[in-house]
Amino acid sequence: MTTKKLNIQEFLDQDQKKDLLRLLTAGSVDDGKSTLIGRLMADSKMLYEDQLEALHRDSKRVGHAGEDIDYALLLDGLKAEREQGITIDVAYRYFSTAKRKFIIADTPGHEQYTRNMITGGSTANLAIILIDARYGVITQTKRHTYLANLLGIKHVVVAINKMDLVEFSEERFEEIRSTYKAFVTQLDIPDVTFIPLSALKGDNVVETSDRMPWYHGPSLLDFLENVHVSSDRNFTDLRYPVQYVLRPDIKFRGFSTSVASGIIKKGDEVMVLPSMKKSKVEKIVTYDKELDYAFPPQSVTVTLEDEIDISRGDMLVHPDNLPRVERQFEAMLVWMDENDMNLSTQFYIKHANNNTKARIDEIKYKVDVNTLEKSNIEKFKLNEIGRVVITTTKPLFFDPYKKNKQTGSFILIDPVTHNTCAVGMIIDHLGSENLPSRITDVDKEKIALGKSLIKTEERVQQLNQKGETIWITGLHGSGKNELAFSLEKKLFENGATAVLIDGSSVRSGLNRELDFSPADRAENLRRVAHICKLLNDQGIIAIASFISRNESLRSQVAEIIGEDRFHMFYMDATLDYCKNNKPELYELIEQGKTSNLPGVDLEYEVPTNAKLSFDPVKNEENLDAILDYLAQNKIYPNH
Repeated sequence: MTTKKLNIQEFLDQDQKKDLLRLLTAGSVDDGKSTLIGRLMADSKMLYEDQLEALHRDSKRVGHAGEDIDYALLLDGLKAEREQGITIDVAYRYFSTAKRKFIIADTPGHEQYTRNMITGGSTANLAIILIDARYGVITQTKRHTYLANLLGIKHVVVAINKMDLVEFSEERFEEIRSTYKAFVTQLDIPDVTFIPLSALKGDNVVETSDRMPWYHGPSLLDFLENVHVSSDRNFTDLRYPVQYVLRPDIKFRGFSTSVASGIIKKGDEVMVLPSMKKSKVEKIVTYDKELDYAFPPQSVTVTLEDEIDISRGDMLVHPDNLPRVERQFEAMLVWMDENDMNLSTQFYIKHANNNTKARIDEIKYKVDVNTLEKSNIEKFKLNEIGRVVITTTKPLFFDPYKKNKQTGSFILIDPVTHNTCAVGMIIDHLGSENLPSRITDVDKEKIALGKSLIKTEERVQQLNQKGETIWITGLHGSGKNELAFSLEKKLFENGATAVLIDGSSVRSGLNRELDFSPADRAENLRRVAHICKLLNDQGIIAIASFISRNESLRSQVAEIIGEDRFHMFYMDATLDYCKNNKPELYELIEQGKTSNLPGVDLEYEVPTNAKLSFDPVKNEENLDAILDYLAQNKIYPNH
């Protein structure tokens, strides 16, 4: 048998094509960040033998893990870090697997090292927030999550560590997850994943653990290898900030940089900022070949068909998709200098490849990163974060940071010490001076209370309907879903705006973690009622098809939605009819394979206050009866 000879060039080419995931770890002191990364590297076979020998030796000499190997020593290399058993500065580690390459920034947990975390996370695609299972969500957890949100990190893994110290308890894991979810909903992080693990023992780090059979998700490494981050980049808005004008000879004049966002193609019409001159892309070249197009983060040189004066700091964009070109903007600022801010200073600002002078005109507020409370202050001190107004000497070409990290971020440099004294994330250009007069004090009070500025009567007039809830109750197989879906279709055909909510839909997504116990059934209905209320508040008719088995539950639903907006209809079907309509489900209950089925082993109270009761055999007549009811009560149509 012949084996294929290893081709080193093929191996290098394959390795070059792997995509790169940049991630940071954050957590409180002793949550196990460095230990987790050390374990990740060790268990994924990314350490050399001499490193392992040194790790064993150092663990006995200066380790803090008892008889176990102290994997944190792989990252905590400073003498002070080893003495205290804490992380002080950002430690970067590189490793790769068969699927992906990784750069990990291990950031310190102390509040006094906030700037270190900002530095480590500035290029991260993903953040791992560690939580000690014994202590749960603490102040530092909230601070690190807020900072990840501030940095625009879209993917967060909540690693609930030290599960071995809480007996690998599923109840404790769910409790922490619930608390964290309640907090993170205030922020703008679209992808949050929870993984229970023990970094010291290796559970769920590289391999899934047998000691937590209740957890069915991936191990940490498996998740990191497969999480999709390439679409996080902005491929829509072309931003090509010129870094260098390349002139190797008299025949060639190109403009070199890395593509910040968007896609640039040969033949594209482009506009140069700030001159607003237009031309077409003639060539896109790299050190060894020509390309038809380039995208972030590729570094290329572009030549244009026309001779246009272009210098470092200018930007190529598509003429129909321009960034903001402004001298004033608002931004979130992180103060990184040991010296306090001096508002009279004229800083140097570095934005993309543009440099100019800037001043801080106003401090809107400071954010307490531990409580998210805002306060008024006169100047920033080290590690403080807040919202400011900045004016630059010449216009910058920028986008809001949430839309484009590359053109939405900047640094401020002290003109005397040349220290980087602040980093900033642009919110947007200054709003219109007329804005305060368009939003009255009464409007502001409503907004603060979460109340809409649109009146109910205005919605009714525009939509020709009232936002009210049609609630259809009945046993499994009673035909309530057939009626609900038929009603939705008929209303749509008639021009009404209606949304149907049924048990299968919400249990496959919103309420997928709930089972069919009485308590979870009640929680299921509570959530559905709040959805109906939100829809009704927007002037939309909600059609809800749920068993809602007793008067108590139905009263709670009516109270949440509002008694005057709640219209209940009862599908009056015999148990025999239901069994014939849904035989599979009722066979399961008879075989003892399921339980808690209303009307069989769980009581179902027939409603006494239903607006109408229906015979499922007459569904066509039932539909007409509901439409007549809606018209008579001016729900739809309203005239």
